Amino acid sequence: MREAFQTKRSARIIAILTGAVIAAAAAGYLYFHNPHQYPLPCLFHIITGLYCPGCGAGRASYSILHGRFYAAFRYNPMYVTLLPFLGVYIVARLIDWVLTGGNHVDQKINQKVLYVVLIIVVGFGIVRNIPIYPFTLLVPAGY
Repeated sequence: MREAFQTKRSARIIAILTGAVIAAAAAGYLYFHNPHQYPLPCLFHIITGLYCPGCGAGRASYSILHGRFYAAFRYNPMYVTLLPFLGVYIVARLIDWVLTGGNHVDQKINQKVLYVVLIIVVGFGIVRNIPIYPFTLLVPAGY
């Protein structure tokens, strides 16, 4: 029984290392491929003419990889603000999964926190489309 648990743990470690290599490759690709030259279109923006809560996240990621945090914040302030929290959550989940094979992290997160984050994301998507100063500051830089 103990041997089977170790095999499962090693398989989980291999899965996480594979995911880390894929994420590093994706970050490397983004580092060398400027989204201003090779834009990734937002279908929501193309169809509606409005900015979704994620508009500018690709350019913000590119800017973060190049150490330009102010520029990243100008592209999508919500994304840049929530990214560290998302990173901590993902790392905690992965550590929990490797060690226990289960998910004990989600049980510790209060449902109200998730609802507040959802309201913030939807609210940001609405407010960034109001064509009045200071809300126009939330439009991704370069539009």
